Amino acid sequence: MNRNENAPSTERSLQANGRREFLKTSAAVGAATSAPYFFSSSKTQAAETQSKNDRMTIGVIGAGGMATGNIDSAKEWLDVVAVADVDKGRSDKFSKRFSDGKADVYEDYREILDRDDIDVIHIATPDHWHTKPLVEAMLAGKDVYCEKPLTLTIDEGKLIRKVQKDTGRIVQVGTQQRSTFHLFVKAMAMVAEGRLGKITQVQAAIGGAPTSPEIPVAEVPENLNWDRWLGPAPKVDYRYMKKAKQAHTNCHYEFRWWYEYSGGKLTDWGAHHVDICNWALKLNGQTEGPLSISGTAKHPVDFQDGFPVQNDRYNTATGFQFNVKYPGNTEMIIRNDTDNGVLITGTQGKIFVNRGKLVGKPVEDLASNPLPEDAISKVYKGLPMEHNGRKQHWANFLHCVRERKEPISDVHSHMEMLNVCHLAGITARLGRDLKWDDSAEQIVGDEEANSFLARPYREGYEIEMRKPVKS
Repeated sequence: MNRNENAPSTERSLQANGRREFLKTSAAVGAATSAPYFFSSSKTQAAETQSKNDRMTIGVIGAGGMATGNIDSAKEWLDVVAVADVDKGRSDKFSKRFSDGKADVYEDYREILDRDDIDVIHIATPDHWHTKPLVEAMLAGKDVYCEKPLTLTIDEGKLIRKVQKDTGRIVQVGTQQRSTFHLFVKAMAMVAEGRLGKITQVQAAIGGAPTSPEIPVAEVPENLNWDRWLGPAPKVDYRYMKKAKQAHTNCHYEFRWWYEYSGGKLTDWGAHHVDICNWALKLNGQTEGPLSISGTAKHPVDFQDGFPVQNDRYNTATGFQFNVKYPGNTEMIIRNDTDNGVLITGTQGKIFVNRGKLVGKPVEDLASNPLPEDAISKVYKGLPMEHNGRKQHWANFLHCVRERKEPISDVHSHMEMLNVCHLAGITARLGRDLKWDDSAEQIVGDEEANSFLARPYREGYEIEMRKPVKS
């Protein structure tokens, strides 16, 4: 291990305690006043009073492209002191970039959770490695910014919500669209102000997944611990090929297109756009969960009893359209075959929003009938709004850590919508409609479908349930 011998655990503990006490006493000074829109250039009270003593230390679990982009957005507030990745090439590169190589580098993330000099944790691993370190981090007394989707199954979400409630840890999910004020949050403010009337339909268009040729078994890269990369998932061979400048693998990045490690586009982009759809329904007073889901999906391989019959190529759905029914004759459409974004239809009009635009007649009407000054602040839980997009999402997380408040993308709302994405995945794999009991979080009258609510963890990679650390 590469633990810093110049800072023994007792010294780190004293440093951490002193820093946490400072953060508690300075929180009121550092908090910015809520405002109707974000400010990207003006100096705020929080920015002017920030000092080196105000910075937090962070341990990063998973050091790929997502973690790099996230810490680039938040590096002015954070000091990276530890990095864990099963690919040493990635962790070394990450440490060099963000700490001049001074951050301790580990293969086993649990070394980070054991340290008492780390204020917050960032988890940016492949999807099948989200739940285990997140639960263990909360039990270790850590606040966490975890990438989406939080889970591979519905039952994992039940555990995460329970542990978060029991421990009181602050967990921000990396659905940064919830912090994009001029697009998604503005759209939600319009819904909350009744500009669309009663919502009758929400639609999440999320695009389809790619296919691959047969991917041969390959030699595991020298710096990669393949067994540990697989972790809770079944043990299989490492696969890799490059064809026409396109890399195909069952590992880095391309894990998204394997049900063994992800839910495909349904959880990759669904975790963003279905989240906005669900947020709109809640703001409209639709608090009851779904009743049923129906639809069709196309896969690049054949399936038997919900499992792919081939193991040498991508297997998640490439095309799909699902219809999710809610009480009150409201429906959600999840599809791949139209413009990426969210379409919200109400009795008084409809709007379309994605990462490039917010359009529709109700949007045009804002010119003559603008939103109230505090409309956006209200849907953003009255929390400070100093930046925009991913940088704001991190600012929101760190503010909520200091103030012990629920962040804008909490685990409970996240799992409400992610359950829908997971149900769509089960429908796709089994090829049949499902009825859903939202209060029991069970599929009605379908034992085989209910078997997909959980997955076994490979021996040696089970979640380590420990007595929660009090802070």
